[in-house]
Order: sequence, then structure tokens, then C-alpha cells
Amino acid sequence: MTANRLTWGAHSLDFDARAQIMGIVNVTPDSFSDGGHFYTRDRAIDQGLRLIDDGADIIDIGGESTRPFSDPVSQEEEIRRVAPVIEALARRIDRPISIDTTKSGVARRAIDAGASMINDVSAMHMDDEMAPLAAAARVPVILMHMKRSPKTMQLSPSYENIIAEITHFLQNAMDRAIKNGIPKSMIIIDPGIGFGKTLSHNLEIIKRLNEFKILGAPILMGHSRKSFIQNILKKTPDQKMDPESPLVEIGTLAAGAAAILNGANILRVHDAAGAAATVTLIDAIMKS
Repeated sequence: MTANRLTWGAHSLDFDARAQIMGIVNVTPDSFSDGGHFYTRDRAIDQGLRLIDDGADIIDIGGESTRPFSDPVSQEEEIRRVAPVIEALARRIDRPISIDTTKSGVARRAIDAGASMINDVSAMHMDDEMAPLAAAARVPVILMHMKRSPKTMQLSPSYENIIAEITHFLQNAMDRAIKNGIPKSMIIIDPGIGFGKTLSHNLEIIKRLNEFKILGAPILMGHSRKSFIQNILKKTPDQKMDPESPLVEIGTLAAGAAAILNGANILRVHDAAGAAATVTLIDAIMKS
């Protein structure tokens, strides 16, 4: 049974009320969507504030791109990018700030700066110190499924039973987190749309999202502007689509609506205003 409310410190997320919205701030020069737009401190801060004004319940700040075939950056560079942004936003907003990182050193500095969640695309497998850090800090963690690493994850990914394999991976990640002192009530799961999946894999995950409820944790959907949406919407196989185009954003809203109807508790998005409108409409339909 999924927890209906996540409460920690001064923060609370009520999943019974409606799906929650996580707004993305990429303080990077090379993310697949909006890479470079918010690379400077002031622009990143302004974007965080804009996302809150548009309806975001959480702000997720990352300093390293995890797009397919991306290269990692150093811990020092990642901290240089995110820490000043987190410090500034933490002074101005009362919503939780999440740090999107696989490095415990970055997470520790982010928490010191005011972050209160950890979003780890490696499900805390890349850094053995991440789980003990999260347990000691008493912050929620987001555990995501990824096949291999961002550099190699899209090299012909295959599964015999994708839902069963992701479920098994996430259950093991949750067990490992709990053994390290993280309460189950502080764990959020993410099946990892686009992280080692083909177009058909991504569609199957969204269609069967409710099956992950067996894990008893809130489900985050990170679908925003991703290539599977672009590939469905493009008119010819060789057409290049801008991830920030209005058409791709409409596709993102449609995928988000389907995800909520199939059990998503959190939508991680670039456009909080569109997501907020989607959540409001879907919530009205579900409660009618």
C-alpha cells in the first residue's frame, strides 16, 4: 500500500490531494532540453522562482547532465554549479528543494545549502556513501531504475519482462536503502523513462505504471520532453524536433495525464504551469 502523505522536517507532500509537481532546474550547459538556458546562477534562481509561481511543489536542481551518451563532471564542478542556486532559493521559498545527483559529496553540500531531498538516478549504486548520508540527514530519496550508465544506457537496451525486471531492481534498491537506515516511508521510486529504454519500453511503463504500486512507495514519472515523445510526434523518421517546441510540450502533458491516471504521484517536468493545469483537470475527473 502506497503511503498517502510524505512528511519530514517542515515539508509535507499530500498524494491523496493530487499528484505533486516537481519542477526541473538544469544548471548545466548540455542537458537535452534547456541545456545552457539556466547555466548562470541568476538565471537558475529566476527559473526556480518561476516554477514555484507556476505551481511546482518541489524544485529539482541538477548540475550534471544525464542525457544519453553524456559524460560525467567532477564533484567540485557540480557543487560549484548547484550550491549557490540552492542557497539562494532556500532563503526565498518554503517548498522542498531536491538535489539531482549521484555523488554523496554533492548531496552533502546541497543539504548544507538548504536542499531537503535527494534524487539519485543510480538508485544510490554509484556512491556507497549516499545511503548513509540520506539516512543521517533524514531526507527523502528518489530511487530510479537505469540500465547501465548515461554514457551507455541507450546502446540497444533489451528486457525479457520489463515491468518485472524494473520492479525487481527497485525492490532491491529499496531493501538496500532500508538496511542503511532510510525509512521506507522516505523512499520514492522512479521507473526511469528514457534511461535504458526504447520507445516501446517507455510506453509500456506508462501503460502499466500501476503495477509498481506493489512496492508500496510513491511513484515519480520523469517523462518531460523526452525523445520517445518526439519520436511519436514527428511526421517523418528523419525529422528533427526541438524538445522545447509547443508540440513536444503538448505530448508531455498528454503523457503526464496518462501517468496520473495509471498511478503516478509526482510529475517531474520542465513546464510547471502546464503540468499544474493537467493535474487540476485529471484530479477533477478522478474525483467526479
